[in-house]
Amino acid sequence: MSDTERGLFVAFDGPGGVGKSTTVAAVGHLLTTAGTAVHATTEPSRANLGEIARHGTETYTGMSLACLVAADRYHHIATEITPALERGDTVLCDRYVGSSLVLQRLDGIDPTTIWAINQHAITPDLTVVLTADPEVIHARLTARGTHSRFEKMPGSSRKEAALYEEAATFLEKVGYPTLIIDCTNRSPERVADIIVSRIGTLRRGTSGN
Repeated sequence: MSDTERGLFVAFDGPGGVGKSTTVAAVGHLLTTAGTAVHATTEPSRANLGEIARHGTETYTGMSLACLVAADRYHHIATEITPALERGDTVLCDRYVGSSLVLQRLDGIDPTTIWAINQHAITPDLTVVLTADPEVIHARLTARGTHSRFEKMPGSSRKEAALYEEAATFLEKVGYPTLIIDCTNRSPERVADIIVSRIGTLRRGTSGN
Protein backbone atom coordinates (compact mmCIF):
# COMPACT_ATOMS: atom_id res chain seq x y z
CA MET A 1 0.00 0.00 0.00
CA SER A 2 1.31 3.45 -0.88
CA ASP A 3 1.84 6.22 1.64
CA THR A 4 -1.10 8.19 0.24
CA GLU A 5 -3.46 5.30 1.04
CA ARG A 6 -2.39 5.00 4.65
CA GLY A 7 -5.01 5.93 7.20
CA LEU A 8 -4.68 8.72 9.75
CA PHE A 9 -3.91 8.07 13.41
CA VAL A 10 -5.61 10.42 15.88
CA ALA A 11 -4.96 10.08 19.62
CA PHE A 12 -7.16 11.63 22.31
CA ASP A 13 -5.80 12.51 25.74
CA GLY A 14 -7.02 14.56 28.68
CA PRO A 15 -8.05 14.33 32.33
CA GLY A 16 -10.54 11.74 33.50
CA GLY A 17 -14.03 13.20 33.18
CA VAL A 18 -13.15 15.69 30.44
CA GLY A 19 -15.20 13.81 27.84
CA LYS A 20 -12.70 11.80 25.79
CA SER A 21 -14.95 8.80 25.16
CA THR A 22 -17.90 11.02 24.23
CA THR A 23 -15.69 13.01 21.87
CA VAL A 24 -14.23 9.91 20.21
CA ALA A 25 -17.75 8.58 19.62
CA ALA A 26 -18.92 11.92 18.19
CA VAL A 27 -15.90 12.25 15.90
CA GLY A 28 -16.31 8.66 14.76
CA HIS A 29 -19.97 9.25 13.94
CA LEU A 30 -19.22 12.36 11.88
CA LEU A 31 -16.43 10.65 9.96
CA THR A 32 -18.43 7.48 9.32
CA THR A 33 -21.42 9.49 8.13
CA ALA A 34 -19.10 11.26 5.69
CA GLY A 35 -17.96 7.91 4.30
CA THR A 36 -14.63 7.56 6.13
CA ALA A 37 -13.61 4.12 7.39
CA VAL A 38 -13.06 4.49 11.14
CA HIS A 39 -11.38 2.20 13.64
CA ALA A 40 -12.06 3.34 17.21
CA THR A 41 -9.91 1.86 19.96
CA THR A 42 -8.72 2.59 23.48
CA GLU A 43 -5.76 2.26 25.81
CA PRO A 44 -5.26 0.22 27.81
CA SER A 45 -6.31 -2.04 24.93
CA ARG A 46 -8.83 -4.88 25.05
CA ALA A 47 -6.05 -7.45 24.65
CA ASN A 48 -4.98 -9.54 27.64
CA LEU A 49 -2.14 -7.15 28.54
CA GLY A 50 -4.49 -4.21 28.36
CA GLU A 51 -7.11 -5.83 30.55
CA ILE A 52 -4.45 -6.54 33.18
CA ALA A 53 -3.39 -2.88 33.10
CA ARG A 54 -6.99 -1.62 33.08
CA HIS A 55 -8.10 -3.67 36.05
CA GLY A 56 -4.78 -3.71 37.88
CA THR A 57 -4.28 -0.08 38.87
CA GLU A 58 -4.99 -1.00 42.49
CA THR A 59 -2.42 -3.81 42.34
CA TYR A 60 0.34 -2.44 40.11
CA THR A 61 1.97 0.90 40.81
CA GLY A 62 4.95 2.99 39.81
CA MET A 63 7.42 1.43 37.40
CA SER A 64 5.60 -1.91 37.17
CA LEU A 65 2.41 -0.22 35.96
CA ALA A 66 4.32 2.15 33.66
CA CYS A 67 6.05 -0.78 31.95
CA LEU A 68 2.82 -2.78 31.77
CA VAL A 69 1.02 0.11 30.07
CA ALA A 70 3.92 0.63 27.66
CA ALA A 71 4.07 -3.08 26.82
CA ASP A 72 0.36 -3.07 26.06
CA ARG A 73 0.85 0.04 23.90
CA TYR A 74 3.53 -1.59 21.74
CA HIS A 75 1.41 -4.73 21.37
CA HIS A 76 -1.62 -2.58 20.55
CA ILE A 77 0.34 -0.75 17.85
CA ALA A 78 1.60 -3.97 16.29
CA THR A 79 -1.62 -5.97 16.37
CA GLU A 80 -4.39 -3.39 15.98
CA ILE A 81 -3.36 0.19 15.20
CA THR A 82 -0.85 -0.47 12.41
CA PRO A 83 -3.03 -3.03 10.59
CA ALA A 84 -5.97 -0.59 10.68
CA LEU A 85 -3.81 2.22 9.31
CA GLU A 86 -2.53 -0.04 6.55
CA ARG A 87 -6.15 -0.76 5.58
CA GLY A 88 -6.64 2.96 5.17
CA ASP A 89 -8.81 3.40 8.28
CA THR A 90 -8.77 6.55 10.36
CA VAL A 91 -7.79 5.28 13.82
CA LEU A 92 -9.26 7.09 16.83
CA CYS A 93 -7.48 6.08 20.04
CA ASP A 94 -8.94 7.01 23.44
CA ARG A 95 -5.74 7.65 25.47
CA TYR A 96 -2.18 7.31 24.21
CA VAL A 97 1.32 8.50 25.19
CA GLY A 98 0.01 11.79 26.60
CA SER A 99 -1.93 9.90 29.25
CA SER A 100 1.19 7.99 30.28
CA LEU A 101 3.09 11.27 30.65
CA VAL A 102 0.45 12.35 33.16
CA LEU A 103 -0.79 9.26 34.98
CA GLN A 104 2.63 7.70 35.46
CA ARG A 105 3.89 11.03 36.82
CA LEU A 106 1.06 10.95 39.34
CA ASP A 107 2.37 7.49 40.20
CA GLY A 108 5.84 8.83 41.00
CA ILE A 109 7.72 8.20 37.75
CA ASP A 110 9.81 11.05 36.35
CA PRO A 111 8.98 12.35 32.85
CA THR A 112 12.35 11.33 31.38
CA THR A 113 11.77 7.71 32.33
CA ILE A 114 8.20 7.75 31.06
CA TRP A 115 9.33 9.07 27.70
CA ALA A 116 12.22 6.60 27.53
CA ILE A 117 9.87 3.62 27.65
CA ASN A 118 7.32 5.17 25.27
CA GLN A 119 9.47 7.01 22.73
CA HIS A 120 9.37 4.19 20.18
CA ALA A 121 5.58 4.26 19.93
CA ILE A 122 4.43 5.51 16.53
CA THR A 123 3.72 9.22 16.33
CA PRO A 124 0.05 10.07 15.73
CA ASP A 125 -0.88 12.29 12.81
CA LEU A 126 -2.74 14.32 15.42
CA THR A 127 -2.89 14.28 19.21
CA VAL A 128 -6.00 15.94 20.60
CA VAL A 129 -5.60 17.11 24.19
CA LEU A 130 -8.94 17.95 25.76
CA THR A 131 -8.95 20.32 28.72
CA ALA A 132 -11.60 21.91 30.91
CA ASP A 133 -11.92 23.86 34.12
CA PRO A 134 -10.87 21.50 36.94
CA GLU A 135 -14.05 22.29 38.89
CA VAL A 136 -16.17 21.26 35.91
CA ILE A 137 -14.18 18.03 35.56
CA HIS A 138 -14.50 17.32 39.30
CA ALA A 139 -18.27 17.79 39.10
CA ARG A 140 -18.47 15.36 36.17
CA LEU A 141 -16.40 12.76 38.02
CA THR A 142 -18.57 13.14 41.11
CA ALA A 143 -21.72 12.61 39.05
CA ARG A 144 -20.21 9.74 37.05
CA GLY A 145 -18.32 8.02 39.81
CA THR A 146 -14.55 7.55 39.81
CA HIS A 147 -13.09 4.65 37.82
CA SER A 148 -9.48 4.45 38.99
CA ARG A 149 -7.26 5.24 41.94
CA PHE A 150 -5.83 8.19 39.98
CA GLU A 151 -9.27 9.81 39.89
CA LYS A 152 -9.65 9.17 43.62
CA MET A 153 -6.50 11.14 44.50
CA PRO A 154 -7.21 14.38 46.40
CA GLY A 155 -7.18 17.28 43.94
CA SER A 156 -6.78 14.88 41.01
CA SER A 157 -8.71 17.06 38.55
CA ARG A 158 -6.53 20.10 39.17
CA LYS A 159 -3.30 18.06 39.14
CA GLU A 160 -4.23 16.26 35.94
CA ALA A 161 -5.23 19.49 34.19
CA ALA A 162 -1.86 21.08 34.97
CA LEU A 163 0.10 17.98 33.95
CA TYR A 164 -1.78 17.63 30.67
CA GLU A 165 -0.78 21.19 29.78
CA GLU A 166 2.85 20.22 30.41
CA ALA A 167 2.41 16.98 28.46
CA ALA A 168 0.94 18.83 25.46
CA THR A 169 3.90 21.22 25.40
CA PHE A 170 6.35 18.32 25.63
CA LEU A 171 4.63 16.32 22.89
CA GLU A 172 4.76 19.29 20.54
CA LYS A 173 8.49 19.63 21.22
CA VAL A 174 9.16 16.00 20.32
CA GLY A 175 7.20 16.22 17.08
CA TYR A 176 3.65 15.23 17.95
CA PRO A 177 1.19 17.46 16.02
CA THR A 178 -1.06 18.61 18.85
CA LEU A 179 -4.49 20.22 19.03
CA ILE A 180 -5.56 21.53 22.45
CA ILE A 181 -9.28 22.15 22.95
CA ASP A 182 -10.88 23.69 26.04
CA CYS A 183 -14.17 21.84 26.53
CA THR A 184 -15.41 23.93 29.46
CA ASN A 185 -17.96 25.91 27.43
CA ARG A 186 -18.08 23.83 24.25
CA SER A 187 -20.61 21.11 23.53
CA PRO A 188 -19.35 17.66 22.53
CA GLU A 189 -20.77 18.33 19.06
CA ARG A 190 -18.79 21.55 18.71
CA VAL A 191 -15.61 19.86 19.93
CA ALA A 192 -16.14 17.05 17.42
CA ASP A 193 -16.66 19.57 14.61
CA ILE A 194 -13.32 21.24 15.39
CA ILE A 195 -11.49 17.91 15.37
CA VAL A 196 -13.13 16.65 12.18
CA SER A 197 -12.20 19.91 10.46
CA ARG A 198 -8.56 19.40 11.45
CA ILE A 199 -8.66 15.77 10.30
CA GLY A 200 -10.01 16.96 6.94
CA THR A 201 -7.10 19.37 6.63
CA LEU A 202 -4.65 16.57 7.42
CA ARG A 203 -6.27 14.26 4.90
CA ARG A 204 -6.08 16.85 2.14
CA GLY A 205 -2.42 17.43 2.97
CA THR A 206 -1.68 13.72 2.85
CA SER A 207 -3.50 13.16 -0.43
CA GLY A 208 -1.54 16.02 -1.97
CA ASN A 209 1.83 14.39 -1.30
